[in-house]
Amino acid sequence: QVQLVESGGGSVQAGDSLRLSCAASGRTFSSYAMGWFRQAPGKAREFVAAISRSGGRTRYADSVKGRFTMSRDKNTVYLQMNSLKPEDTAVYSCAADQDCAGTYCEYDYWGQGTQVTVSS
Repeated sequence: QVQLVESGGGSVQAGDSLRLSCAASGRTFSSYAMGWFRQAPGKAREFVAAISRSGGRTRYADSVKGRFTMSRDKNTVYLQMNSLKPEDTAVYSCAADQDCAGTYCEYDYWGQGTQVTVSS
């Protein structure tokens, strides 16, 4: 089992950048494929980005492609968010899946989320 804790959210202006982090507990973090999701008020949760277990593959939602970059190291995954837009405002959560190696996973462990607010 893995525990996930996100950090790095905040309030920024349109065009600014933020880097979210998701720290994972447990010695088997490298065996999990990871994802970032977001949920805006009154909207369903949506996929943002995913990274494979090895870190060699990534996948992005069309809405963030070219602006967001997901990466991972030994115990943390990151989401570098550039050129932020007001429509990026949401609670961002990371997720983990131990039974998936790629970027199309059914994540079963979730963090509590971190708020990102982008004003125009």
